[in-house]
Amino acid sequence: MLDNEFLSDLSKRLYALLSGMLPMAEEISGELRTKIEQQLKKSFAKLDLLSREEFDAQSKALARAEQRLQDLAATIETLESKLRAIEEDSPDN
Repeated sequence: MLDNEFLSDLSKRLYALLSGMLPMAEEISGELRTKIEQQLKKSFAKLDLLSREEFDAQSKALARAEQRLQDLAATIETLESKLRAIEEDSPDN
């Protein structure tokens, strides 16, 4: 969901645009702005968008997961090299 400040700003801008085109918009200004904001919220909700906070949280989680994968790959590489060394030192070879 998008933050309310963004939606409020967008509805104000749309209202300003409409009020310049419609003389009667001044008379119904509060109601018009409310309707515009409600419609924007409904429309954006259908798009299933992330808020900035949700996006940032997901980005941090992804960065942690990528770091963990790099750590695990390094651990596997170390273990494989130790295993090769043990196999080479084994008297069976």
